[in-house]
Amino acid sequence: MTEISKTEFEVLEVLWQKQPASANEIIESLNQVKEWHDKTVKTLLNRLVKKQAIAFEVDQRRYLYYPLIERESYMAKESKSIVERMFSGRVSPLVAGFAKHNQLAKDDIDELKKIISAWEHEQESDND
Repeated sequence: MTEISKTEFEVLEVLWQKQPASANEIIESLNQVKEWHDKTVKTLLNRLVKKQAIAFEVDQRRYLYYPLIERESYMAKESKSIVERMFSGRVSPLVAGFAKHNQLAKDDIDELKKIISAWEHEQESDND
């Protein structure tokens, strides 16, 4: 998958939440957060189509866009890429950095504990 810019990601985020969507519907959603120019959004849509991140179907005179990639798989790929590039493939320095700067909420810690516990349980089951 090719690189997706921050602004392209914002367009994709709208499509992950509501699909299919016309360019006008996407622009309307984006404008709820900050002002976007129609031309900018249409350029981003064209780029995402060329990158094969989204596709469209023609419905009368409208183009209806929909994502070709799943949000979860994209997030997993990006997360792995960040960890590999910045932390030599290790997750613990990333989490430790957040913990040292008090950027982990109690909910985050509880969720991490659950994930680790489930992983440990799964590993024990695999070893049986």
